[in-house]
Amino acid sequence: MPLDASSQLSAISTTLPAISIRRRLTTYLALSKPRLSFLMVLTTATAYSLYPVPAVLLSSTTIAPSLSALTLVFLTAGTGFCSASANAFNMLLEPQHDAKMSRTRNRPLVRGLITKKGAFAFATTAGLLGVGGLWFGVNPTVAFLGGFTIFLYAGVYTPMKRISVLNTWVGAIVGSIPPLMGWAAAAGQSAAGSGAWQELLLGEENVGGWLLAALLFAWQFPHFNALSWTIREEYKNAGFRMLAWTNTKMNGRVALRYSLLFIPICFGLTWCGVTDRGFLVTSSVVNAWMVGEAWKFWRKEGQKGSARGLFWASVWHLPVVMVLAMAHKQGLWEGIWRRTFGEEDDGHDLWDGEEEELDVEPDRIIPAIPLAAART
Repeated sequence: MPLDASSQLSAISTTLPAISIRRRLTTYLALSKPRLSFLMVLTTATAYSLYPVPAVLLSSTTIAPSLSALTLVFLTAGTGFCSASANAFNMLLEPQHDAKMSRTRNRPLVRGLITKKGAFAFATTAGLLGVGGLWFGVNPTVAFLGGFTIFLYAGVYTPMKRISVLNTWVGAIVGSIPPLMGWAAAAGQSAAGSGAWQELLLGEENVGGWLLAALLFAWQFPHFNALSWTIREEYKNAGFRMLAWTNTKMNGRVALRYSLLFIPICFGLTWCGVTDRGFLVTSSVVNAWMVGEAWKFWRKEGQKGSARGLFWASVWHLPVVMVLAMAHKQGLWEGIWRRTFGEEDDGHDLWDGEEEELDVEPDRIIPAIPLAAART
């Protein structure tokens, strides 16, 4: 399995001058768990780009264009800061346990590259920047979700790892929130009402956002269950309760069950109008590969390289599905076709026809008849 990114950055920090800005920045980056934070930002931005834009906001380039670029900047930056804050708090709460595992024993606090006060200051500052940026640059609903992510990951998931295997489900909920943040950010720009959280997250028009969240929720089980199986003894020695060592057979079943959910979730994205029908075909190929690896992992109980196969399949699966969803966004290719070949939208022709019908002589206009008189 690949080394923890934070551990790799910590190793780089030790080679830099003890008192230098570069070493401090590298240490802060290690605290943020850059790979995990990047994944959170990626899924947030993907959901933002997939939001179906109302007709009134359509541009001349495509009938499904992106929304405000400035909002996207605040969204991605705010999400990144919130993720960095949650990850730093996570490390701050368990350095003594991280020291017992090969993947995490080189993290900044374990190596003494930063004090607990310094890590707390970084986590707090990142959290304030993240939630504040989302509040002022996006909307309060997204800011609340960002703050809730920090609380759930650091305040619930982290201590729960030593109490119950249900920690994996709590962690999956944390990972499913960023797509909702991206969706709510886009929905807030076209809200017809007050823009309250009910309007941005509830109702039939927001089913797509929940499906994207479900995709992230389901994905984390085959990914983490395969990863944790390879170092199950280390999790056991560190006192972290994971299915990989408490119930190996269930570990495989859970990974397979949630892998199977990818198929109806992707179908739902097409059914509710987020993606076109082509996504059903392309996503099915990738999902079938993922299910196949999960099946091997379950049947072989992680042996004979099945855990490694599922882990790497999961690493590629999520970004590929996200890219396919954006490539198959409903209306994208129709807009490109019209733009390329100069075809006018049907809506323009309809208005032109109405204008011609209204172009009549004034003396031939028939006075309106009161409704009551017309019924007598």
